[in-house]
Amino acid sequence: PYAGIFPILGSVQVRGRLEEICKQFGLLTIYHAALFNHGALVDYNNSEGVLNNTFGTKIVAEVAIDAKVETFVLISTDKAVRPSNTMGATKRVSELVLQALSDQDHSTCFTIVRFGNVLDSSGSVIPLFKKQIKDGGPITVTDANMVRYFMTIHEAVELVIQAGAMCKGGDVFVLDMGEPVGIYDLATRMIQLSGLHVLDDDNPDGDIEIKCIGLRPGEKLYEELLVGDNTSETDNPLILRAKEAMLDWVTLKPILDQLHEASKNSDQEKVRELLIEIVPDFKPQCDIVDLLFRNEQ
Repeated sequence: PYAGIFPILGSVQVRGRLEEICKQFGLLTIYHAALFNHGALVDYNNSEGVLNNTFGTKIVAEVAIDAKVETFVLISTDKAVRPSNTMGATKRVSELVLQALSDQDHSTCFTIVRFGNVLDSSGSVIPLFKKQIKDGGPITVTDANMVRYFMTIHEAVELVIQAGAMCKGGDVFVLDMGEPVGIYDLATRMIQLSGLHVLDDDNPDGDIEIKCIGLRPGEKLYEELLVGDNTSETDNPLILRAKEAMLDWVTLKPILDQLHEASKNSDQEKVRELLIEIVPDFKPQCDIVDLLFRNEQ
């Protein structure tokens, strides 16, 4: 009975609001992309990142099951693979939650789609570089050797929809992002496409300087899309199905309960400890005590 787009406000942490929306609209498919996505910000706010990113996902998934939603697609990230910050770890735990729920007795098909950066999306370096060029520079790059995977908004949306249609339950799909792109090279190319020249030692009469400002805490030089190397092809050559380790619900739920309690109590050290227990590949580059100490200064 409904057609069109409805702007509805709500939080993924408020179960009643989600139940009301599912009941009112009779949802068939949920594309879940609600998360705090800024790595450094979540590292400073571990408990809120966990409550929103991990437990928000868990609540939406449980509501979807109760409402008999047919397909649930989690939009994940390459930062969930061997995470180096809390944001990536919360997304990996979200993946594990959906994989564990997939083994339960219900009719909702859960699937996970993992990919990298989307060109010109909110938070992309493209809008930032455009603004910095417009302002006369400099363009700020964290490291001259940093590389990232990119795809266009159109490609990402199309492949996410196709991957969702392939859902069998607990799938982890990885999109083929092509070859990684050097961020320094991208900045250089954008300067040139603007009809300008790079200002550096070799060209002191150039227009825009590229300044390397150093990696931020929890930031990697390169990202990965797979925890292991066990993948299989699908009907679409740009979509791979990954076979990765998971935890069953009986094992995962008690640790999640502890994590939820620690997050509600803002016990940051316990939150970090439990995240590492659930995601052994989580190698935080930020010392939580140091972060808390700096916050108090």
